[in-house]
Amino acid sequence: MNQQPIQNQETQVPKTPQMNERDFLNDVLATEKYMTTSYSVFLHEASHHQLYQDMLNIFTETQNCQRELYNLMFKKGWYKIEPADQQKLQQAYQQFQGYTNQFPYNQRIQ
Repeated sequence: MNQQPIQNQETQVPKTPQMNERDFLNDVLATEKYMTTSYSVFLHEASHHQLYQDMLNIFTETQNCQRELYNLMFKKGWYKIEPADQQKLQQAYQQFQGYTNQFPYNQRIQ
């Protein structure tokens, strides 16, 4: 089954050597993704509670900004998504559903 990508109509930008709106947004989006990943690593390793809280606030703001940039690029047709293959989704679901029996909180105390 050949599925079409999910994408809005693309907003045209000039094709010149200079950076255009799409280039700038793509660059900022990549930076925001990198920053959220880095902040996440920091949060896993932070031992000082107040510093953790401050960085968590910064992480949340950065993550929200990243999502807004993604939404804007998707709206302008500059970001497309490949639809998930339903058969592959069902296979993955069944595979991981079996793993839930291995979780300790799923076992009853006898």
